[in-house]
Amino acid sequence: MAVRITFDCLMRYYVNLDPSRPDDVTTVDVEVSADGHLKAAIGGRRVVVDVHEIDGRLSMIIDGRVVDLTVEGAAPDLGIVGRRERTYVRVESERQRAAAAAHGRAGKGESLVRAPMPGRIVKVLVSAGDHVKTGDSLIVMEAMKMENEIRAKGAGVVREVHVAVGDTVEAKAKLITFEAGSK
Repeated sequence: MAVRITFDCLMRYYVNLDPSRPDDVTTVDVEVSADGHLKAAIGGRRVVVDVHEIDGRLSMIIDGRVVDLTVEGAAPDLGIVGRRERTYVRVESERQRAAAAAHGRAGKGESLVRAPMPGRIVKVLVSAGDHVKTGDSLIVMEAMKMENEIRAKGAGVVREVHVAVGDTVEAKAKLITFEAGSK
């Protein structure tokens, strides 16, 4: 007689689709069953989800709609390419939020803006000492034959710019250091 052990794993994520509106967060609950099937709820509404990785891209069916995405960077700050458009989102797990709160990092102290992908710096739009607001453009970077604006995820004062026009950077390279929360 074979014994089958099953378990469910429930994960909660906080998704921000617009960094210029940091309080506009949607809760996404994902349940992974022992057989690998997914159940999801977006903002409390159940959705049918099927996800497959194909050549480094995600092909998903969400409530009957096919969505193909390329994901760049590492959580919580991700670049998403779909339908020939790129956007930046913030996806934070419940555990990441709890760890940040425990370390007292929520909106305080020095912050780094890192490259979401490898690319070449086309424009630097800020200098040391500049005050930035959430959503302000900081840098324009060329990657995958597209120009991508890197925007401020929060208000602060630019302390140091680590790159110059023409520089080639790797993913996660330091671009700008700023003091978060300063006005």
